[in-house]
Amino acid sequence: MVNDIARLLNLIKIKPNVSVREAIISLVNGKKKTIFIVDDEDKLIGLFTNGDMRRYLLQGKDLSVPISEAMNVSPVCFKTRHEADLARSEGSFVIYPIVNDNGVLTDALFERESPDINFINSELSDIPLVIMAGGKGTRLHPYTKILPKALIPIGDYTITERIISTFEKFGCSEVHMILNHKANMIRAYFNDLKKDYSIDFVQEESFLGTAGGLYLLKDKLKSTFFMSNCDILINDDLACVYHTHVKDRNAITFVCSIKTIEIPYGVISTNDSGRLLSIDEKPKYSHFVNTGVYVIEPEVFKYLKEGEFIHITDLAIRCSNAGERVGVFPISENSWLDMGEFKNMEEMLKEFEI
Repeated sequence: MVNDIARLLNLIKIKPNVSVREAIISLVNGKKKTIFIVDDEDKLIGLFTNGDMRRYLLQGKDLSVPISEAMNVSPVCFKTRHEADLARSEGSFVIYPIVNDNGVLTDALFERESPDINFINSELSDIPLVIMAGGKGTRLHPYTKILPKALIPIGDYTITERIISTFEKFGCSEVHMILNHKANMIRAYFNDLKKDYSIDFVQEESFLGTAGGLYLLKDKLKSTFFMSNCDILINDDLACVYHTHVKDRNAITFVCSIKTIEIPYGVISTNDSGRLLSIDEKPKYSHFVNTGVYVIEPEVFKYLKEGEFIHITDLAIRCSNAGERVGVFPISENSWLDMGEFKNMEEMLKEFEI
């Protein structure tokens, strides 16, 4: 038991000089919603949680600085497991670190510990999922000359089944799929599939972009819903995405990934006369990118027109111009898988160890 605890803690401990970017990778890989920052003597000097990460990303701060500049420097700590367990019963924190008299991290309790690895979170049981499956998937030719993008296999399951499975883990059981290209093939596949969720199909007469087809659901969706492209996977806390959307009173919330791009050259800075000022070797730049997953309120239907071609980005601007709140929920780069191109599809296969 002691050795198991030590191994777990070692997986989610980092030193204060590690960059925020590397800390975020450790946070995602650790799968415990937090990492501990310890000094050379293993004394706990800070925490960095999923919530800390999202706040830092939304503030647009530098990801190359040490995690010591972004961590929570005053974590609430406990002396015994019993003391931490009592606090956890009140549901106050995400993490309950346990330290000895010297401040050395010895143990920790987490917000949710279920012995059942198949534990299902039911927080989204009343939240419908809309999947946009009308595109031609031209980036995936020649596969999509035969199969629609929604039915491209990722191992033994189609990409769309994997998307639905991700939402099912949070209790979602109502699926609506907007079809166009090779619609009959998609409909036939899912009609023959044994499944634990209900699925409703609507079909565009012509492709209406990444949002125009929503108009077909205006009489069916009367409450908050998720919408997802049919070629991406999100590995994050979808219940937290939903609750943040509701708390912020957004009409649309974009789930956005931080994307880091490295320039493989030395970047030169000069003054107005062309004199060299600095050389930045292989700099990295980070930006938010749209993952293709959204939380949407039914009030957005009033900003759509029947048969109108419109992308979700233009709908968001239309809503924002009308005074509606449009927000962003940030996730790490490692939490988003995009199947849109061959290279990305290979990464998705590797992620699922297929």
